[in-house]
Amino acid sequence: MPDVMEIGADWRLIDGVATAWFDAPSLIEGASLAGRVVELSAEIAIDLRATGVRVRLDRDEHAEAVSAAARDLGLAANPAALQQLSVVFESANPSELRRFWAPVLDYAPGPDGGLVDPLRRDPGMRIRPSTDRRPLRNRIHLDVVRPAAAVEQASPGEASGPYGVRHADPDGNEVDLVPADALDGTADWQAVFSAMACYRTSSPRQQRELAAAAAALAADAGFPLLVDLRPGLVIVDSGKDQWEGDAHGLDLDFTELAGSLQTAARALGATADVALPRFAQLFLDAADVAAVRAFWLAALGYAADRRTGLSDIHDPRRLNPVLVFQEIDTSETERRRQRNRIHVELAVPADRAQTRLATTVAAGGRLLDESPNRWRIADPEGNELVIVSGA
Repeated sequence: MPDVMEIGADWRLIDGVATAWFDAPSLIEGASLAGRVVELSAEIAIDLRATGVRVRLDRDEHAEAVSAAARDLGLAANPAALQQLSVVFESANPSELRRFWAPVLDYAPGPDGGLVDPLRRDPGMRIRPSTDRRPLRNRIHLDVVRPAAAVEQASPGEASGPYGVRHADPDGNEVDLVPADALDGTADWQAVFSAMACYRTSSPRQQRELAAAAAALAADAGFPLLVDLRPGLVIVDSGKDQWEGDAHGLDLDFTELAGSLQTAARALGATADVALPRFAQLFLDAADVAAVRAFWLAALGYAADRRTGLSDIHDPRRLNPVLVFQEIDTSETERRRQRNRIHVELAVPADRAQTRLATTVAAGGRLLDESPNRWRIADPEGNELVIVSGA
């Protein structure tokens, strides 16, 4: 894999993928760049946001053409915005975990023996071998929301928990697998905590036109829509709970915007795939929620939800998963002492790693060990974050 100088100054290796973020003043300007990039290759992953565009290359030779298009549009690269979060499971039975989680998440086998989101939106799942016995419940679990038919097809077994949606893998790692419904008043959209529609497209031109139409409609409404372009696909997404009326303080009925987006997509010949929408988030139990939440806010560079009563924190660019915190029963002292079977891995550019490490330690992190380009840190209650840099 070439280094940054060979790829170009705008680019960094994030999880081994040449990646760039270009700041943009609006969805419309960002859509202009996305439209140019999609013409270069259908395999380039493009994430369009109200504040900019993330581009992840399929081949490094496209880097200069993408950078040139950004310069032509007056958009500057911002490498400090780049990071990628993955979830790591430690297990003595990796194959059994893969068999459980692949249908739950609708993930595909990854190159390192883990699982990956074929759409390259939700966090990758890595599985590391471990013989350390940890029988008590983790303090970290996943929430996964998918259309009701997809949840039924995944069929991970009998559910438990207060809402009847909790499942455990062979090691006892838990997932709340939540069935979603169609968004009121629409046929193409699913309410998977986010409001989301996934449109199949037949050409780069159709992708470009749909992204531009979505950007224009959302910008006119003042709504920070998420628009992701993948091979033969355009995903339009509100972000978690952001379609609710109090999320942005907008005088907006999101279902009206969703209806307009649905009309535009159909007019362009795009076809909704209602089985694809999926939302995944991480849930952390903590005795001192405020302290643990403050650590992860700083360590990940996340922002807090503006609404009161919510413990959610999110990537300000909505490129990485939401984290949610809830109070644990402080009498569960053994569970609190036990090391989790799940931890978080954060890939950052090599030239940002030391800064991120210093920020994480200053936020209350404890450095447990380090090796070249890798640092393992515990939060105030022992949940682990591993920072990795470069490839």
